[in-house]
Amino acid sequence: MKPRSVKTTCPYCGVGCGLVAKCVSTPNQASTSGDFSHPANMGALCVKGSSLDQSHTGPARLLYPKINGKQASWQEAIDTIAERFYDIKQQHGSDALSMYVSGQLLTEDYYVANKLMKGFIGSANIDTNSRLCMSSAVASHVRAFGEDVVPVNYQDLELAEMIVLVGSNMAWTHPIVFRRIQQARESNPNLKLVVIDPRKTMTAEQADLHLPLVSDSDVALFMGLARYCEDTKQLDTEYINKHTQGADALMKALKQPSCSLDAVAEQTQVDKTSLKQFYHWFSTKQRVITLYCQGVNQAENGTDKAMPLLMLTC
Repeated sequence: MKPRSVKTTCPYCGVGCGLVAKCVSTPNQASTSGDFSHPANMGALCVKGSSLDQSHTGPARLLYPKINGKQASWQEAIDTIAERFYDIKQQHGSDALSMYVSGQLLTEDYYVANKLMKGFIGSANIDTNSRLCMSSAVASHVRAFGEDVVPVNYQDLELAEMIVLVGSNMAWTHPIVFRRIQQARESNPNLKLVVIDPRKTMTAEQADLHLPLVSDSDVALFMGLARYCEDTKQLDTEYINKHTQGADALMKALKQPSCSLDAVAEQTQVDKTSLKQFYHWFSTKQRVITLYCQGVNQAENGTDKAMPLLMLTC
């Protein structure tokens, strides 16, 4: 096979870094590198993306299917699966079949898998670990915006005046995006980075302000922020009245004693000086970006935690 390069996407985290995969006839000579034309990573890769070729060339890679622990041909394995699926469908119907696929597939792979399961086999029982990770984020965005849409892009990081990370150790989990934030801070020393996380992570250590709130006090923190914005007349009431629903009920709720600075400090176990600093920055800066991750998504009330964050930012 003549060596060729193929542009693709890193399948690991959700950053979506562009890759260039070098395909060769000898497997142990395959390689991956960053795609300098890709807007997400602009050629940069973390250790996971840069070592992707090792998943193809490593000694632990499975090269052949096995049936009952014994090596089988690909055709034999496919025939076995097809026969079992067919027999179950004939005896119990399509709903007796299900498929659980990886969150590390590309969009095209998901499309084919869904076509196979829903269109050909006739079962809606297909799921991925993507839902397990992100269902609360999807639900909160649908509730806030009417659809699952993220109203920012990576280029906005360079234009921000303040970036707030909630429940995210981005320096470890999404290092390429975190490096973009670091570069933006180097170019703009006035850019503030606030990390909201019970743990003092590597990300928190590099923040201008770390709010180590106790677990499950996020909603109290953000309701206190809304109360502060209302008290200091920082809310865009014209926009709120024109584009939102339920604002009157929210304003009424903000008057409750539980949203006062003293109450929020008690609930979150964050000192009032840090709270006021965060609230002041957030309410007075024009270009604020909030990014949240599994620390919010994986909570029992993850949707409720994300909602006030989305509401206040947008």
